[in-house]
Amino acid sequence: MAEAHVVILGAGLGGTIAAYEIRQALQDSARVTVVNKGEDYWFVPSNPWVAVGWREPEALRVHLPPVMAKHGIAFTGVRAKRVDPANNRLELNDGTTLDYDYLVIATGPDLAFDEIEGFGPEGFTHSVCETRHAAAAHAAFEDLCLNPGPIVVGAVQGASCYGPAYETAMILDTELKRRQIRDRVPITFITPEPYIGHLGLDGVGDTKGLLESEMRQRHIKWITNARVTKVEQGLCHVEEVDEDGALKRTHDLPFGWAMMLPAFRGVPALMGLEGLVNPRGFVLTDRHQRNPAYPNIFGLGVCIAIPPVAPTPLPVGVPKTGFMIESMVTAITRNLQEIMAGGEPTHEASWNAICLADFGDGGVAFVAKPQIPPRNTNWASEGKWVHLAKIGFEKYFLRKIRRGESEPFYEKLALHVLGVKKLRFD
Repeated sequence: MAEAHVVILGAGLGGTIAAYEIRQALQDSARVTVVNKGEDYWFVPSNPWVAVGWREPEALRVHLPPVMAKHGIAFTGVRAKRVDPANNRLELNDGTTLDYDYLVIATGPDLAFDEIEGFGPEGFTHSVCETRHAAAAHAAFEDLCLNPGPIVVGAVQGASCYGPAYETAMILDTELKRRQIRDRVPITFITPEPYIGHLGLDGVGDTKGLLESEMRQRHIKWITNARVTKVEQGLCHVEEVDEDGALKRTHDLPFGWAMMLPAFRGVPALMGLEGLVNPRGFVLTDRHQRNPAYPNIFGLGVCIAIPPVAPTPLPVGVPKTGFMIESMVTAITRNLQEIMAGGEPTHEASWNAICLADFGDGGVAFVAKPQIPPRNTNWASEGKWVHLAKIGFEKYFLRKIRRGESEPFYEKLALHVLGVKKLRFD
């Protein structure tokens, strides 16, 4: 039998660990190729630290070609232009094509800055979604510190990742206090969430109380059920709606520096492919992470379609956290093994969530098992230990990526956070 070809589209958190785990599991039964937009992996969870100058971008970069080659994984940094699922083929931006037997889509999202006038790095606000965005945010932050003024931070309608917004707000507060200019920089947090700490998950434990308390102590004002309609130079236009979605009031928020997370959508290479993606471009998958229309295609991570937890006045997406993504990787790997052995897939992702939200001098951690309620474990806690754990997490995970290690990590971290088992970060 000819050797199967598994192509992994995307080399972010999900795609990179999928390449390592699939390569180790399939051994000589398949060859593995990774297709990415560029040759580097970036540790995105540390981007809020980059935005205030606590990390240099280079410290978060892993150059992937030599790591992949060491583990027998083919790699190209030429971005995919179009997926052709009917012919099991990728068209790349350089005009070449790549055939596959199995495709694992782990692209992450396209960032929908263009859906709001004046929004995003090409407009008047900053982002921590990419390390290069965070680096630009840091340069502007240094300018703000020379001429202090108000800050607006948060997320816009349709966003599905809220932790980095809360982290950025709290880290800004910590850094401004260190510089002794916090009293000259009012901070307003805006979010489409129906309440602080919703997180796209209808809260976890008492995240509502914990985060509201933290923001009160830090004198950060907030607006929930907030819809950003337009951004101008130094001015953010916001509509606040009520629980029925009707306009409640409008806000014109002046700012000297602003960072808001965008809504996500599928990447251009996938948009409009009927049966593969939904109208927003997210990959449709069954409980085995497999696409119903094209059963040799799997999806994992931020690029897959997950319905909202419950109706909300404004669109609030569901986050795909690291624990959840890692479990998807393992399920896909085991399902590929079963399929190549002539069987049917039986493995399902656990869809549990663990999050360490760093606030610069403390933080909040939560564990949700499963991520979507109702849950068997619904726990949140706070303390300086979260900040220290986040530093250890960064060190551990970057080492994992640089070494090409496939051993799952988040289950260990969850056990550690719950105090069931000690985890060494060194």
